[in-house]
Amino acid sequence: MVYIGLTGWSDHPDLYNEGTTTRDKLFAYSGHFPIVEVDTSFYAIPSQTSIEKWCNETPDNFQFIVKSYQGITGHNRGEIPFETRNDMFNSFIESANVFKNHGKLGAILVQFPPWYDCNVKNINYIRYIKEQLRGFRVAIEFRNQTWYAGQMRHKMLKFLNENDLIHTVCDEPQAGSGSVPLVSEATTDRVIVRIHGRNIHGWRSAGQKENWREVRFLYDYNEEELQGLAQIILQLKQQAKDVYVLFNNNSGHHAAKNAKQLQSILNIEYSGLSPKQLDLFEGD
Repeated sequence: MVYIGLTGWSDHPDLYNEGTTTRDKLFAYSGHFPIVEVDTSFYAIPSQTSIEKWCNETPDNFQFIVKSYQGITGHNRGEIPFETRNDMFNSFIESANVFKNHGKLGAILVQFPPWYDCNVKNINYIRYIKEQLRGFRVAIEFRNQTWYAGQMRHKMLKFLNENDLIHTVCDEPQAGSGSVPLVSEATTDRVIVRIHGRNIHGWRSAGQKENWREVRFLYDYNEEELQGLAQIILQLKQQAKDVYVLFNNNSGHHAAKNAKQLQSILNIEYSGLSPKQLDLFEGD
């Protein structure tokens, strides 16, 4: 099945009625899409109380893709607010288990930074992560082209397959070593497609700006581009049982609109969503 959703649920104003409170946004979001990426877990491991709330206020078949904590992927250059690496993994695992116990964990997304290149040390660390997160479905997202260069592409995909690691397919600007090509190949019965936009200028210059996220992910897909993405998703559907599609191009609030457009192109209708919000005086 193809599941379409967004990264995060709080910053999509087109989905909510005026006056929707922050605490009500996830419930409202789950009236539109069956999956969401939890990106706040990258910055800080969420409390079990928060996760219980998220799971309880979403439909039974709703799924979360949980982004791994930045200390796991080395984004913070090794500085972590834990006494040991094991403490960090144990804390993250305790949180992830809450999603899993509710039957709502689609996968843990392990996104490596642009400087994480293809070498023996880094390959062994991926094996270490797989061992630490045993019992979970783990997806790997690379942001360095060396993993896809020449013969390494085949070897990398074979490595993911042999270790039951989900390949994360990315649509993003082709802007040098810190970006990866779109390779529409699944390595397990699940595959994740993360759609970052195609703002090549913003991708290249983002690291030089304080508001880098606003610059990098500012992009609105046109109809032709979405038709092309739809064909790629249909190809992946032939390879994997479940395809999780996550729109991350939300600097200009385009993600929700583009996700709805893609859903229409693929002629997908979801059942079991939360009831849609009604305007305050609707039906009077």
